[in-house]
Amino acid sequence: MHRVGRWFDRGRPSINASTHSLDSLEESQNLETAMRAVDRVMDDDIKGAEAGLADGNSSFHKLAKGTLAFMKAALGFEQEFMKEASETLYEAESSASASHARAQHDSRAFQSTIYERGSEFALCQAEAQIMSAVVGVLNESLTESLRGFYKLRKAYITLDSLVQMEINFNRTRSTSSLSASRDQSTDSLHSSTSGKSGPAASEPLPHHQIQPAHPSALRNAEAVDATPDSVSDDEFHEADETNAVTDEYHGRLEVEVESDHTTELDLEIEKMNELPPEGVLSRSTTVTLGMLTEGPESEVFSNSLDVFIHSGTNLMSGLLALLISIIPPAFSKLLYIVGFRGDRERGIRMLWQASRFPNINGGMAGLILFGWYNGLVGFCDIVADVDPSKPDDVEAYPTKRLEALLVDMRKRYPNSNLWVVEEARTAASKRNLDQALAILASPGKSQLKQIEALHMFEKSLSAMHAHRYQLCADSILACVDLNAWSRALYYYIAGAAHLCFYRHDETLSSKDREKHAKLAEELFKTAPTKVGKKKMMGRQLPFDIFVVRKISKWEERASRWNCSFVDAIGVSPLDEMIFLWNGFKKMNESQLQKSLDNLAWSESTPNWSKEDVDEYAILDVLKAIILRNLRRHEESKTLLKRKLLAQGAHEFRGSNKDDWMAPTAHHEMAVNLWMQRTAYTQQHGATFLGEPTEKLPPLDLAHDAKLVQEAKHHLEKAKGWEKYELDARLGLKITAALNAVKKWEQKHPNAL
Repeated sequence: MHRVGRWFDRGRPSINASTHSLDSLEESQNLETAMRAVDRVMDDDIKGAEAGLADGNSSFHKLAKGTLAFMKAALGFEQEFMKEASETLYEAESSASASHARAQHDSRAFQSTIYERGSEFALCQAEAQIMSAVVGVLNESLTESLRGFYKLRKAYITLDSLVQMEINFNRTRSTSSLSASRDQSTDSLHSSTSGKSGPAASEPLPHHQIQPAHPSALRNAEAVDATPDSVSDDEFHEADETNAVTDEYHGRLEVEVESDHTTELDLEIEKMNELPPEGVLSRSTTVTLGMLTEGPESEVFSNSLDVFIHSGTNLMSGLLALLISIIPPAFSKLLYIVGFRGDRERGIRMLWQASRFPNINGGMAGLILFGWYNGLVGFCDIVADVDPSKPDDVEAYPTKRLEALLVDMRKRYPNSNLWVVEEARTAASKRNLDQALAILASPGKSQLKQIEALHMFEKSLSAMHAHRYQLCADSILACVDLNAWSRALYYYIAGAAHLCFYRHDETLSSKDREKHAKLAEELFKTAPTKVGKKKMMGRQLPFDIFVVRKISKWEERASRWNCSFVDAIGVSPLDEMIFLWNGFKKMNESQLQKSLDNLAWSESTPNWSKEDVDEYAILDVLKAIILRNLRRHEESKTLLKRKLLAQGAHEFRGSNKDDWMAPTAHHEMAVNLWMQRTAYTQQHGATFLGEPTEKLPPLDLAHDAKLVQEAKHHLEKAKGWEKYELDARLGLKITAALNAVKKWEQKHPNAL
């Protein structure tokens, strides 16, 4: 397996060998041992990682310990691990800050040819800050969440400074090379005319003499705390197509908080409102322009410390730029704290660059890339068009490149179930749920319980989407003992699976059907008792609220209709869950038809004529989504227009009512319109199975422009909808869709 140590074993002299002191060599050795140890986490060797880090006390070891604690927290969402991660990362951040200060004033410290002295510790602090910020957002405390966003800004300033060092290095290197080329041409000319030879008038700087020219990264970050300023109101904007990553924030943060948090939060908000408007955040950095793009075999990266800084900078900068670009509208105000714009293209490119390096940074970059494409991109319905002339277009789904990355990661980490899960997700994204379940059929045992839980949860979702009810129920209930994040949701999904047996399995006897009905009722009623006190950003978990309300709704209906609990349940709760996890996008044709059949069952019940308005809306929107996935667009649109698009938020107000259907209907109308464009049809076919090329319509930009503008209208309406349950989930889709529409408009300005 490749390790960071390979850079020490190449057999070639280091460019910096002449300047190495005992301290810088020790620093490199500390980095190597820490990176080797934490890299074992990606291969599911947690005990080996912990043993390798136990005796180390350097800033690199502390960051590695923090990374291990962070992975436990981020994969499991459990409070005890979040607390441990928060404490460990704070220690890592403090250690890195102290090491950076010492390195800047110690002539014996490592001096990079690319980065200024101490940059490796600046990166350590930035990485600790970003991981700490994520933990803060996942934490129950709103105060910690806000502090987390504040840390993101500080980390970004540091990372942007490191990027600028690479740009300066490349600029100097290019200038030196150009100068050398000109001098050689001049010498050649003089030699041919006079027959004499001599030294060039100017020679390129040796590689080791090229020094970074940029202010201290951490000094820029620390200035955030030190410079108060008066500020005025502004709005957060999504990324524009100039690829600007940074933009000054001049606004004051306004956050609604509970009264018991007010005193502490006032101090935090006051600190955030004093962020300086000038400095590095006013600079605009284009996509990887001037940055190093060499691979791990390049002579530029002959030192492991440079490798660590470069791969870590690309990992963390890419992650920040990507995540900020897809924040749902509901959370956009919190981005005031960060003070810069997301940039999806830049983020993706930097993550791909980081993934080339065989260390923990490369492994985590690969994991994020799969999470992006198989998770977030797979979750959204409107994404930018594929450009055939750009096979590596960051907006497209790069099938071959991801397959190659997966092969590489499986070779690097052959024992890890993380990559097994990603392989299954890749199969599911191709509407091959049977293959996904075959991949997940192994037990998925792991030294890290959180990875085992991830494996089991993915299996339960794939089984749910494939209508494998028993496997779904068994797998989701297994998660109860593996993960404590949302046990109410686990019981709820298991109950919905057993309800499908009761309603739809005609092979069962009446006695067996009643057994499933009883079990479904037990699981449903257990769900609210498993709702804990967990919160995210000071608010109760959305799915916990959803589950409690649903059970309360069905109990009230059973009393009102004088029927059993299971017969009071409305439109298929399992198909509703499938929609909320966008499982219809992963189904083949027969599986989609099965969902349609399940939904039709509701209309055949005696109670359908006296149903509530929200149940009619749930049925219509779910059927419309399935029809759209089957490429039966006109049927889908007709269903949406019949009633849903004319309904307002006021019609779904009231105790226990579902309220997410109307904004979802506008989003669905936009998706239908987007998929009916001639450009989309040419790429994806006109039917579910696609059409031969000769039967597809010619490209008609005028026709497409009308559809895009109508789609934009529906997206804007959905975006501006008043608060509703699970709005953040739909908000992700709306944000991605509006970005795609904006990109289309900028590509075809004359078509509008």
